[in-house]
Amino acid sequence: MTKAFKHLTEQEILALAIASEDEDGRIYGEFADRLGSQYPASAEVFKKMMAEEDEHRRMLIELYRQRFGDHIPLIRRQDVKGFIKRRPVWLTQKMGLDAMRKRAESMEYETRRFYEHAAQHAQDAQVRKLLGDLAEIERQHASRAGELEKEHLPPEVRDEEDVARRRMFVLQIVQPGLAGLMDGSVSTLAPVFAIAFATKDSRDAFITGLAASVGAGISMGFAEALSDDGTLSGRGKPLLRGVVCGAMTAAGGLGHTMPYLIHSFYLATMIAVVIVATELCVISWIRHRFMDSPIISATVQVMLGGALVFAAGVLIGKFAPTAGF
Repeated sequence: MTKAFKHLTEQEILALAIASEDEDGRIYGEFADRLGSQYPASAEVFKKMMAEEDEHRRMLIELYRQRFGDHIPLIRRQDVKGFIKRRPVWLTQKMGLDAMRKRAESMEYETRRFYEHAAQHAQDAQVRKLLGDLAEIERQHASRAGELEKEHLPPEVRDEEDVARRRMFVLQIVQPGLAGLMDGSVSTLAPVFAIAFATKDSRDAFITGLAASVGAGISMGFAEALSDDGTLSGRGKPLLRGVVCGAMTAAGGLGHTMPYLIHSFYLATMIAVVIVATELCVISWIRHRFMDSPIISATVQVMLGGALVFAAGVLIGKFAPTAGF
């Protein structure tokens, strides 16, 4: 269960800020350790960011103790609705400098929004001032990620507006769209091909695929829209994300459903299989292009998952009728 940000007390806000600063500092320390001798200058930047996060945590703890005493409840980002869910760094074995820089940008952006909203929410003047000061500091931290880019990436001039535009595009369009495309392309494979191989009838396969795609699109659209109001994460309006996610979910399922408008079952199935392979390749490319996943591992993971679901559908379609179902 998560709690809405607007329902947090000042005590809970400060406790959340303390835990968040601690987590961010640990992440920057992990980045610095991984870069090590290969990128010493970049590692030093992350060490400085880690030290700054520790100082922020010290300031927050000092104010918390003045107001509420020594006991600080453990309130983490995942306990509050609105924060972006990220894959833990320790589970991400291969992360290059570019991926680290983008993660740092995203972290600082989300933290700044958190402090801005928290300052507006706070009633105590001292708490409001500290949170506002931290918001301004986090705003300045965005330049640190720029230092990393200028140092080791091709020298491209990207102003703040372009960076913000790309970030919002990824958060509002790419992420929900990719989640929908993956769900629609993979989850509908089993029912479509199960019916197709069970009945050998294009019409039955088309009706099943149409129903599964539309149903999944509606379900995923509502799930995405209700998962996050965008206040803290900056992911934009829930309606937009829900529409994008739902539309891409339906499109992913309809892609390999439409061939079954062809009367010939075998021709329709061959075309559908080609479309499935194309969908999985597109998903792998999007993960590589926008989510910084290595192209080989992204392709293997997506293809393996799709193949397993496809095989399950075919096997169920072939053997379920003979089992008396």
